[in-house]
Amino acid sequence: MDAPPTRNAAAQPSAAESADQQGVRSVQRALGILGLLTDDRPTVSVRTIVEETGLAKTTVLRLVSTLEQSGLLWATGSGYMAGPGLWRWAHLARRSWELPPETQRDMRELAARRRETVNMYVVRDIYRVCVAQQESPQPLRHVVQVGDELPMWAGASSKVLLRDAADGLLERIARQSPHGPQHAATMRAWIGETAAKGYGESHGEREAGLSAVAVPILGQSGSVVAALALSGPTVRFTPEQVTAFADDLRQVAARMADRGFDRPFGSAG
Repeated sequence: MDAPPTRNAAAQPSAAESADQQGVRSVQRALGILGLLTDDRPTVSVRTIVEETGLAKTTVLRLVSTLEQSGLLWATGSGYMAGPGLWRWAHLARRSWELPPETQRDMRELAARRRETVNMYVVRDIYRVCVAQQESPQPLRHVVQVGDELPMWAGASSKVLLRDAADGLLERIARQSPHGPQHAATMRAWIGETAAKGYGESHGEREAGLSAVAVPILGQSGSVVAALALSGPTVRFTPEQVTAFADDLRQVAARMADRGFDRPFGSAG
């Protein structure tokens, strides 16, 4: 008589699958450690890494040692800082994401003409990332650092970038918002209104006293590949100004799209 099959045998991962999963976890943990380094905290100690990641000290020491050997971390007297090996990646990223001169000129002229900060955003998962900025010439202005990740549960740029978003993505974003899962319905309404008007606007949705107007930059297929926005103090974003800002933004975004915006950054070679 044949022996009965082992219960849940089909559900047991193979040795190769287990090794792959362990490898993925190690990579995620290593990236998490690097992610603890910021402008405000350029150095982190082993103790801080243990406290903020929840990993065992022995695991942290092993990961830190590997990152140091790879040049991604550098030991100092007070902890670990970004290592010299990151320079190569930073150089590649800058070359890949640097805007063409014509687009940079458009942003400079727009900021000078409208006297508000110009930002360009792209989507990364449930966040929008600032890939370019031209600051307002005015003393009171809104500034986002290039590379900053902002939530997409609010904001003019989010309403533009999420035009073609699937329901699943909206629901994931809503769950991360302070309003909870039900916020997905509000976001859908915002996105529909924005698509109908051709531009998005926000007033104090994410930060009190801050307003923004944004329009889509389209790729050759007609999909939204980036958002171009003007932002600043709400007091300067009157209804008349919002309309004027939107018209100007649309003209600039159209010129960028005409030049080709499926691969806007760096060289294709």
